[in-house]
Amino acid sequence: MTTTISPDQDVMTLVNVFTVEPERQQELVDLLVQATDEVMRQLPGFVSANIHRSDDGRHVVNYAQWATAADFEAMQRDPRATEHMGGAAAIASFAPVVCRVVHSTHA
Repeated sequence: MTTTISPDQDVMTLVNVFTVEPERQQELVDLLVQATDEVMRQLPGFVSANIHRSDDGRHVVNYAQWATAADFEAMQRDPRATEHMGGAAAIASFAPVVCRVVHSTHA
């Protein structure tokens, strides 16, 4: 399944904004990509993840979708996932927000 941003898509969305020192931004991007490719995508309920880096070098944003809140919560308890989350926490501060899409406009 690919990322679909639509109120019709019944998924749980995680928007996680990481704040990082510019010289460590790429390290954080690499860690999040590795975690996604090696761990997250193997877990039940994973739908998609999109990693974004800010032009100023100070932020990385992870826009991820999980089939259900229960799947997301199970991921947070998985030791393989928590290992990567600990690595990210050592590099950056972050503010995760769990939400649902309520509106989307396309050209």
